[in-house]
Formats: sequence, C-alpha cells, structure tokens
Amino acid sequence: MKNNPLGNDRPPAGSGNKANCIAAKKHRRERMFETGDIRLLMLHFLQQRSAHGYELIKAIEELSKGEYTPSASIIYPNLTFLEDQGLVLANQEEGGKKQYTITAEGVVLLNQQDELLATVTERLHSLAILSNNRSIPEMQRAINNIRSALNLRLAKGPIEQETLYKITDALDRATKEIERS
Repeated sequence: MKNNPLGNDRPPAGSGNKANCIAAKKHRRERMFETGDIRLLMLHFLQQRSAHGYELIKAIEELSKGEYTPSASIIYPNLTFLEDQGLVLANQEEGGKKQYTITAEGVVLLNQQDELLATVTERLHSLAILSNNRSIPEMQRAINNIRSALNLRLAKGPIEQETLYKITDALDRATKEIERS
C-alpha cells in the first residue's frame, strides 16, 4: 500500500503484532483506525450522500452501535485534507456550515480501495456485535463480578507470590475457556 493517497502506508490498525499492541497499551490506548481508514470511511459515506462533518461522525458512530465515535478533531482536519486532495468538495451554507460532496476522483479512489474498506467496515460491525453481546444482562453481571472481585483483592495490599500465581492462573483458565467457547 505504498503511496496511498489516503495516507495509509501500513496495515490497518489492530492488525499488527499482538505482543507489541499489549506493550503499547501500558502507555497509550491502541489507535482504533489509521488516518487513511477514517478518510476511506468518510469517502464511503459521502458516496452515499452529501453530508456535514457532524453527520459523518454520527454515521461512523451508528455503524459501530456507539462503540466508536470519531472526534471533531479527527473528522474536520481529514475533510480539509480530502478537499485539498480534490477528493471532496465543500459547499459553504448559510450559518457557516460546510456540506461535503465526493468528487469523481474521490469515487475512483474509493473504488480502488474496496478490500480495505471492507476490512474497516467489518471492524466497525465487530464493535457493534461486541456492544450487543456485552449489553446482555447476564454478561454485564459476570463482567462486573470479575472486575469487582479482582479490584477488591488488588486493593487489599501487597500480594504474595503464591497468591499472585493463584489469581493469574484463575484468570488464565477463565480466559482460555472463553476463547475456546
């Protein structure tokens, strides 16, 4: 994907080495989408109809059932970039709002990125499924129970090595069962 006009010169976020992602989470939250992924989503929605920046935010949020909402500081600079690249047009409306429309060049580029678009939209659909499954009352109860038990135990003070092994072994066993279910 070298020299991608949307700005992605590496695989989509979340598709890299899991060990590196885990280590990175200690310092910062893993980025949900690369810049080019967001731009591709924006072009995708603009191909369906012209929109304001806020409407693009809402369209992306809706696709993930509220699990991911890009901020205005993500959307508006990327709209400016897409406009500068000739991929969208901005029409100033009364009140200062801009309505964005995809250009013919934007449609051509979007059509060339079908595979990446499918990967990005699938990630948003997965978030929607996660949201639905996580909202099942029994699942919420179980998640809260494990979180509470762990936090209560960790708040008691220093943990002896033997206790640490018991806790991590129990969590690892539960994780393995969940993964294999």
